[in-house]
Amino acid sequence: MSSPCDPQHAPAGDVGAALMVIDSRLKSIHDGNSETDAEQQALMDQFTATLGPEGAKDLLDGACTLIFMFMTWLRKAHEDHDKDVIEYVVPTLVATMRMMPRSVRPEAVPTMAGLVIAAGTGLSPNLWRQQYGEWTEEEMTPLEVTAFLLAEHINRITDDSDFATRMIAEALSSSDEG
Repeated sequence: MSSPCDPQHAPAGDVGAALMVIDSRLKSIHDGNSETDAEQQALMDQFTATLGPEGAKDLLDGACTLIFMFMTWLRKAHEDHDKDVIEYVVPTLVATMRMMPRSVRPEAVPTMAGLVIAAGTGLSPNLWRQQYGEWTEEEMTPLEVTAFLLAEHINRITDDSDFATRMIAEALSSSDEG
């Protein structure tokens, strides 16, 4: 029986824009330059201000699609080693978010953990979240942090600081061709 949270029923959103936001965060963290970080933040704020309600929804759906794609990759990588992705990814993710109380308020952590678990079990994160009501403004930064932390986790596993971004960019490129 098909779930109402099956990814085939979910809008993909603007995955390219969501990837740009996450890639920008990854680069600013790894560059370690606070001037560049402030410039990047100003550019991101300017970009998101121009989106409008429909563009913001597309960006949100795109971030959820990224989370789904990252968790799909992580699930397959863990299964190759007979490990459970939920057991190995979620506790670290939750612990990291709990160390970031200015970016991720404690009440957002369970929602983000649920989102990642939904994606890790093959469900659409945005459809899973939708059953609990509309997204809140307070969940936007934790959603970005979740996508960022998953990308960073993949980059650490592969020992390649651009792997997660490149993987998604290649998937987007091949979907445009086909």
